[in-house]
Amino acid sequence: MPTDVIMPMLGMSQDTGKVLKWLRGEGDAVAKGDPLLEVETDKVTVEIEAPAAGTLSGISAAEGEDVPVGRAIAVVLAEGEAPSANDAAAAAPAADGADPAPAVVKPPSDRSSRRPLASPKARRLAEERGLRIDEIAGSGPNGAVVAADVQRHAPAAPAPAPASFEVGSVWRVMAERTQRAWQEVPHFFLVREVEATRLEGWRASVRRRAGSETVTHTDLLVRLVASALREHPRVNATWHDGTIAGNEDVNIGLAVAADDGLVVPVIAGADRLELAEIAARRADLVTAARARRLKPADVQGGTFTISNLGMFGVDAFMAIVNAPQAAILSVGRIAQRAVVVDGAVVARPTLVLGLSFDHRVVDGAAGARFLDTLAALVEEPAGLVR
Repeated sequence: MPTDVIMPMLGMSQDTGKVLKWLRGEGDAVAKGDPLLEVETDKVTVEIEAPAAGTLSGISAAEGEDVPVGRAIAVVLAEGEAPSANDAAAAAPAADGADPAPAVVKPPSDRSSRRPLASPKARRLAEERGLRIDEIAGSGPNGAVVAADVQRHAPAAPAPAPASFEVGSVWRVMAERTQRAWQEVPHFFLVREVEATRLEGWRASVRRRAGSETVTHTDLLVRLVASALREHPRVNATWHDGTIAGNEDVNIGLAVAADDGLVVPVIAGADRLELAEIAARRADLVTAARARRLKPADVQGGTFTISNLGMFGVDAFMAIVNAPQAAILSVGRIAQRAVVVDGAVVARPTLVLGLSFDHRVVDGAAGARFLDTLAALVEEPAGLVR
């Protein structure tokens, strides 16, 4: 039996997906898992893979078309199968028997074809100023345009146009989702500076044992946040259709800045992974995100998000909740700062944690308890060091 290629649903708020580019064409042989097309969703641009091995047939969605989720957009025929009449009709351009529309012939312009009278200097000045000679009133013999006429007619030099920036599809989707979240989610924010001495020691110890520089502060924070979310399941919940939905899994999204916008790939089951597994998964996701090669499963099911700008020298910031999630953690840089220890001012490495919450899911007290647990784990992560 033919196997349908379906437009996937990658988020609860997604109704359609846009076909950006077909990577295989009608009649091409494909293996199961081969990339067939690129689709833009409400989260990210992803590749859709072949659901079976065979021959691609019945392509019914054009590049640039928005397709409802769940609709079949092609089929994969098994060996020996032939396309059905429905497949052929889907692949062929629509035809209703009507004759092609006649070419539209523009009526001839009623402007006179006679070349306006003008002096050579006037023509040169008009060209330099981007003016049309036939729009300038001439004062010379027989109405000829002279240089003085052009100089009187020429407008003042326009100010330089401000720079404009291209808005790509991923950036547009990010902007729309961020605006909607900021307008619809009742945010509140909590901030806390925590000492990072033990966190730094943990990272150095892991790197010495591994003999590499692969483990990052973000990896450590994923491990700590996952543990804190297990203790505070309300923060791991989501707001959906007026209800608070709990999540069995702890799936942590990482905000990744790609060339064309912000994307949030997800480390699924982060609370069940060892640190080395988290680091490997994070590296794979970041590489795929920046190469625009994320798969649908890579962006599904996030229950909490971490946004780390410490590597850019940012001390602290507050992020916008990644709806329908209940919270997002913002992380600043680790820096030597003055702290008071036993009555004396000393320099210690610290970082600032910022938490943004959806007040429909988490109240101030619950948010403060979660932040207290997380801060304690950052300052003393001994129970999770492995």
